[in-house]
Amino acid sequence: MFAVDDYANILRDARPLIDVRSPVEFHRGAVPGAVNLPLLTDDERDAVGKTYKAQGHEAAVALGHQLVADDTKASRIAAWRAFADEHPQALITCWRGGLRSQIAQGWLADAGIDLPRVAGGFKALRQFCLHTIQSAAAARRFVVVGGRTGSGKTHVVRAAPAYVDLEAIANHRGSAFGGFPTPQPPPVTFENAVAVALLKLSPDEPVVVEDESRTIGRLAIPATLYSAMQHAPIVLLDVDDAGRIDNIFREYVVDSHDPEPHLTTALSRIERRLGGVRYRELAALMDAAFRADAPRRADAHRLWIRRLLEYYYDPMYDYQLAGKKDRIVMRGNPHEVVDYLRACAAETTG
Repeated sequence: MFAVDDYANILRDARPLIDVRSPVEFHRGAVPGAVNLPLLTDDERDAVGKTYKAQGHEAAVALGHQLVADDTKASRIAAWRAFADEHPQALITCWRGGLRSQIAQGWLADAGIDLPRVAGGFKALRQFCLHTIQSAAAARRFVVVGGRTGSGKTHVVRAAPAYVDLEAIANHRGSAFGGFPTPQPPPVTFENAVAVALLKLSPDEPVVVEDESRTIGRLAIPATLYSAMQHAPIVLLDVDDAGRIDNIFREYVVDSHDPEPHLTTALSRIERRLGGVRYRELAALMDAAFRADAPRRADAHRLWIRRLLEYYYDPMYDYQLAGKKDRIVMRGNPHEVVDYLRACAAETTG
């Protein structure tokens, strides 16, 4: 039964992975392409672990085979087989590429399906991801796209030849109002996905990222990567207030499902920073916008958005930008910034 250790290609190609770790292990962290089809459930793994501590390795293995037998064993093999039939290039992994993935590999072989396992398992993939981030932070050239809230930084980043969309990976738009209905990934999963995004880029082109705080929602950008971003040149988007307000209205109201509860909750989270008077003003304007008749609704929303920028976002961003002015190498409208980023990439690869 063979194993593969070409971690770069496994991750870069998003090879389908049968991750046979228990659900609780998987939910702590995984890599892109992995699907959790456990050998042991959480309760079964807990029982095996207790037996190992009390009676040793052989007793624990015997209990595992006892727990996963007959119909239970058949159903788990069937799940792995169905995945393998759909993904012939799949690999098998567990925590360290040891007994659990070997058992799954053997049972599948008995069923006529030969799949390799990942040498070193998830632990080896995780270490490779951490090394990838550290290496990229040390060796790659980064360019940061900055600009006030609503400038359309994400769209500009995605128009660059080589970019990492940290907010998409984090499933959060990076501000008090930036959450989505779906949860953010676990920190380990986030970091692994960042590593994979870096692996997929050409090694010569500058990596374009959005100007971010240390955290995106509840997730921290890896320290070495954040340090590289903090020393990278900045290209600054200049977009007028009307354009920014329209962008925010479209993203947070028009394109959002049931935006009212999310926006009112987000506003309450910054009440202390706004102060009581401004918070109550914004809360009243927001409530009026959601109650407004259809012909007046858009303008009513634009009013509270304008006040939110004036009271909260713009002063905060301008203060932060004051400490970065020496890093600004270019500023312009979105088209000019995209042209600049593409020219930078062409110079590097030409």
